[in-house]
Amino acid sequence: MAIPLLEYSPISQNQRVAGYEVGSDEQPRIYSTENLLSPSDMDTLIEVAYRQIFFHAFAADRERFLESQLRSGQITVRDFIRGLVLSDTYKRSFYDLNSNYRFVEQTVQRVLGRDVYGEREKISWSIVVATRGIVGFIDDLLNSAEYLEAFGYDTVPYQRRRILPSQTAGELPFNIKSPRYDDYYRGKLGFPQIMWQSTVRSFVPQDKQAKAGSPAAFLDMARSISPRVNPPQLISALNIDIEKSVPYRR
Repeated sequence: MAIPLLEYSPISQNQRVAGYEVGSDEQPRIYSTENLLSPSDMDTLIEVAYRQIFFHAFAADRERFLESQLRSGQITVRDFIRGLVLSDTYKRSFYDLNSNYRFVEQTVQRVLGRDVYGEREKISWSIVVATRGIVGFIDDLLNSAEYLEAFGYDTVPYQRRRILPSQTAGELPFNIKSPRYDDYYRGKLGFPQIMWQSTVRSFVPQDKQAKAGSPAAFLDMARSISPRVNPPQLISALNIDIEKSVPYRR
């Protein structure tokens, strides 16, 4: 018998408040298969989906079979998102190197486009991950009324209402606010590492670099040479014995 989802209070967040802002360049663009005009628009939609789920997808991380199905209309955008979240790349990058609580937080941010409603929602979805696995957790998110109302079957998820009116700065993007690895795994993997160097190097443009044979290339060598010379002797003219100093023939 499956454990029912633990109830949690949906605290007021930006995406829960009805917005009356005027569209601008700062507002997120909505990518949907309902308004595709050319094949290039489909390429852009696929790249946006990769950026939303993976933040960055290398050539080895791409799901070519899912892309082909989406281009031919065999699956919807919602099915494509499901395939990306259940892929080996996502599991290896997020699930294997994080706790269930952090995995839930990052998945809710990427799939539902919002932050979690506190620790209680993390615990609630973590129970689903522990009892039904990743597949059951992802299916519950994609079948939820919140996802279907916000994105439906044809729209790529996005961070909802990140830019707010009358504010100089909105919410941080999820990939910056919630990095892929937490503190424990960052220390275990050995990063970030602080690189110390004895000399400070600066970038010199190629047109300003010294050519072969230029005197500037030997300037450092000339400065490193410190020849030792005898200091000049300070002798007063009154102390010189002219008769003894001038040689003469006897």
